Amino acid sequence: MTRLKKIFRWLFYSFFVFTDFVFLFLVWFIIAVTIKIPSPKDTSVLKLNITEVAPDFYTINNNWIKKSDSGLWEIYVEGDGFERGVIEGKLNKELAEKQEIAFVNQLKKMIPSQGMLNYLKFFIAFFNRHLDQYVIDEYKEEIYGESLFASDKFDFIAPKYYRMLNYHAAHDIGHALQDKNMVVGCTAFGAWADKTDDGSLLIGRNFDFFVGDEFAEDKLINFVKPKEGYKLMMISWAGMIGTVSGMNEKGLTVTINASKSEIPAGAATPISIVAREILQYAKNIDEAYAIAQKRKTFVSESIMIGSLADNRTATIEKTPSKTELFNSPNTDYIVCANHYQGKAFENDKVNLLNIEKSSSNYRFKHLNQLINQYPKISVADAAAILRNRKGLDGRDIGMGNEKSLNQLIAHHSVIFKPSMLQVWVSTNPFQLGQFICYDLNKVFAESPALKEKRELYEKPLNIPADSFLFSKEYKEFVSYKKFREAFKFAHKHKIHFDLDSKTIATFISSNPEYYETYFLLGNYFKDENKKEEANKYYNIALTKEITTVQDKEAIQNSIK
Repeated sequence: MTRLKKIFRWLFYSFFVFTDFVFLFLVWFIIAVTIKIPSPKDTSVLKLNITEVAPDFYTINNNWIKKSDSGLWEIYVEGDGFERGVIEGKLNKELAEKQEIAFVNQLKKMIPSQGMLNYLKFFIAFFNRHLDQYVIDEYKEEIYGESLFASDKFDFIAPKYYRMLNYHAAHDIGHALQDKNMVVGCTAFGAWADKTDDGSLLIGRNFDFFVGDEFAEDKLINFVKPKEGYKLMMISWAGMIGTVSGMNEKGLTVTINASKSEIPAGAATPISIVAREILQYAKNIDEAYAIAQKRKTFVSESIMIGSLADNRTATIEKTPSKTELFNSPNTDYIVCANHYQGKAFENDKVNLLNIEKSSSNYRFKHLNQLINQYPKISVADAAAILRNRKGLDGRDIGMGNEKSLNQLIAHHSVIFKPSMLQVWVSTNPFQLGQFICYDLNKVFAESPALKEKRELYEKPLNIPADSFLFSKEYKEFVSYKKFREAFKFAHKHKIHFDLDSKTIATFISSNPEYYETYFLLGNYFKDENKKEEANKYYNIALTKEITTVQDKEAIQNSIK
């Protein structure tokens, strides 16, 4: 009996020691991940009310949001960081909630396990516990102001300010930790002097950031008049104050292209926030480079800078440990995909592996090839280049192939002409809809006094929609996407279903040159334990242009 008492006493004390340890750990964790909330000096902007002027047109003093007949949403805001954030939060409240729903739904598709999602939530909270220390006060206050009007639906993820701040690092964390190391395969170029039809600078880019079709439905064109710095425009989505594509009133443009990264050790400045700071406070390449040099980032990124002042484009190649300004060896154009070209990275193992195994080098070569097909590039030519769905030498490599410049996943495509302060923005879907032209001189002159709903874009300068959008091939691509989702869902959840020969033929004919068509069929027959049929389709897939070395190895492993 005495021995049982000792065992019971030991278990009793062990239990309390364990619970004390868990309690202390939780207290430490909460303290560690707690981020200080900004304290703006002037909060009077919170008292301002929204006025509905017309359907889909709302104002707060000089600020407004409206939906263009092009399908794009446009917003104009002015003031300091907190003032802008509050006004943005009030004006785009419904849009921001819709974006967050789309983002979270896509995250659940990617990670269906609730346990893994909970782990990810706590991991990101700890990983980003010092994130606020790497964001300047102006942008923290803007994010905080906007977060005050964020949806209550996602408070289970984190408090609103924490969520909004961390969303600005989602791109960085996603492409740093994924297998393929990026959720984007962006391609961009700049041309000037003898390479353009009028000798002025021209920049084009595809932002191939895919978080599901729903996420890209409501693009937001931001026109910003900050209290400090330069007036600017940028293409993004509700809730995002960082820059992925934009131009300021000095004719300086910024676009970002992800590159392969080492696994980061901790948080730093989100790359979109660095890009925003450059756009707001730089007027030439040197000033842009100086800002990039002083900011620490935790992923690798190419920041392409187009500069009216310099009449050329350069790329800032940045990793967590190195920053280099790359000037093109070509005298009148530059090309940027998802790998580095500068001397600082010519022997970098991560960069060399990226060139060897990803689709980046293929797109880089293809873009060079396309640019050299045009003696002098016009705005319309730039749109044609960005919309190109083929592979090298004009080969058909399948619709949606990551090796295409136009992968049919783009959040947006954009063309800048800094000498005229003109920008062309694509409309849905992808870069296939018409490109809408904005003249920033006109937009910034008329925006503060805009009290009636009217269009601000330059209709005569718009670029018509791609004829492919109205073709049989596009309808087949839409059909292919539905098939693909069904195949992937069934494979993932081990769902049995019978495929007849007619359905197989229809699926193949919807995208016959794309390797994935045959890979999906191979997986289907493998799941049905029909090895001969599976190998037949896997081997056909190997004859097509496969996106990456990893994808090719996945097919070869499936055959084994």
